[in-house]
Amino acid sequence: MAEEPQPQAAAPEVVVAEKAPAEVEKKAEEPAATDAAEAEAEETAAVADDGGAVEATGSFKEESNLVADLPDPEKKALDEFKELIVAALAAGEFNLPPPPPPPKAKAEAAAEETKTEAPAKEEAKTEEPAKAEEPAEEPKADEPAKEEPKAEVAAEPAAEEAKAEVAAVAAAEEPAKEEPKAEEDKPAEPKKEVEAAVVVAEEGTKTAEPVEEVAATTEQAPAAEAEAEAAAPEPVFIWGVPLVGDDERTDAVLLKFLRAREFKVKEAMAMLRSAVLWRKRFGIESLLEADLAFPELEKVVFYRGADREGHPVCYNVYGEFQDKEVYEKAFGDEEKRERFLKWRIQLLERGILSQLDFAPSGTCSMVQVTDLKNSPPMLGKHRAVTRQAVALLQDNYPEFIAKKVFINVPWWYLAANKMMSPFLTQRTKSKFVFASQAKSPETLFRYIAPEQVPVQFGGLFKEDDPDFTTSDSVTELTIKASSKEAIEIPVTENSTIVWELRVLGWEVSYGAEFTPDAEGAYTVIVQKTRKVPANEEPIMKGSFKASEAGKIVLTISNAASKKKKLLYRSKVKSSGESV
Repeated sequence: MAEEPQPQAAAPEVVVAEKAPAEVEKKAEEPAATDAAEAEAEETAAVADDGGAVEATGSFKEESNLVADLPDPEKKALDEFKELIVAALAAGEFNLPPPPPPPKAKAEAAAEETKTEAPAKEEAKTEEPAKAEEPAEEPKADEPAKEEPKAEVAAEPAAEEAKAEVAAVAAAEEPAKEEPKAEEDKPAEPKKEVEAAVVVAEEGTKTAEPVEEVAATTEQAPAAEAEAEAAAPEPVFIWGVPLVGDDERTDAVLLKFLRAREFKVKEAMAMLRSAVLWRKRFGIESLLEADLAFPELEKVVFYRGADREGHPVCYNVYGEFQDKEVYEKAFGDEEKRERFLKWRIQLLERGILSQLDFAPSGTCSMVQVTDLKNSPPMLGKHRAVTRQAVALLQDNYPEFIAKKVFINVPWWYLAANKMMSPFLTQRTKSKFVFASQAKSPETLFRYIAPEQVPVQFGGLFKEDDPDFTTSDSVTELTIKASSKEAIEIPVTENSTIVWELRVLGWEVSYGAEFTPDAEGAYTVIVQKTRKVPANEEPIMKGSFKASEAGKIVLTISNAASKKKKLLYRSKVKSSGESV
């Protein structure tokens, strides 16, 4: 089941999870304290307030997609599912029905049919008297040659006409064989007439036989090809993975639908069939190539990095909708809302194709981070597209969520979700995590390494960083209240060292100095100790070119009554790199 677009932000959600019971949908229809609560309450998990960071009861562990790891009942369900898919493919159940002709086209077709039938009837009436006159002319024994052209012409039509003429010849031969006694009483002349007729018939038969074979062969070739095509139905793909065959990714995709329906095979089959048909109706293939660029929304929904288990991470930032111009461009009228929905599905599809591999031991799901900070209240224009997006994601993108983390969550949001707890399954609840503003960065770091988390969410990742990349790991420390932390970074002779650090919330004193290893050498102050306010640049950077071996000492003093989270990393740069 797909994750719903988040509160007040109009459906930019990419996620997928399990579908909530019908009671949840009913509950969602009731008036809520805010538009945000109403939208998100449809499919989020229960929470228990622990002072800031809360995780739904239970811890979701993603199941294996290796068939060998499945318990026997699930293996049996997967085999049965595959059999149903093969049968459905053969029956054409994954094909869209042909569209009915428009009323005007029907009328034109009827008129054309009437015009075609009228001349045909006139021709039939003209031919009937001619056919009636033909038997009146009896064949003459002296003119057998005149009958031969008729036999040849008769042999040229299609196979059905040739077969009919052969049957007529056989019928003519049988009476001739059955009347040997009557020949004695008949005059000589009639006998010659009969013999002549038989000769003509035989010659006609000989001419018809090879034509019949050629015609039959010509007819059988396309018929055989048509049967072969019917026997081998067109393969059906979903996210680039075939529904049947030897592709190892197929099992991972099919298991998504089975798990979404608790391994109830018939229900999973109905969901899969519906999803494939929806993709064809919605035009997913052409949508992937469409130009639906929304530059204004690039900061609203985006993929960035991976979690600690390798799942791609998609961020949804709804505070961006405080900008009225951005909001109007996305949801200003029906046409814009329709475009937004297509853009959202396009972004999801492209993310699935580029970020997931569906290998049995590979990556088959993603992590969703939803930032509710500064979400604008009571935005109503997006509600219709939000509900539509939720329905589409629930029905067509099963089991694509590994974890969903809500950060900067207001108190009313926690309360709204707590009310929904009785209506959600344990599996769904175990995937959701909620964190207040104070606990958001630390909660994120439990699932995503700080070097992968963008700066705006408390991490150290910056676009186009000249010094560090996501491969440079970050060290996390906790600075206790009213205490000092000293970090030592070894430095070799004639080397350049660079470092960066961040204290979440700052309001601490920071300084850096270089201490040589040689006895009696003077300490060099690199950064004079000063108090760093919370509103300053979130990351402090420094560098030092050492002419002798020693160490860089970073000092952080926390005078506050609360502990602080410290992140830092360092590396030695080559002489050719800029500092």
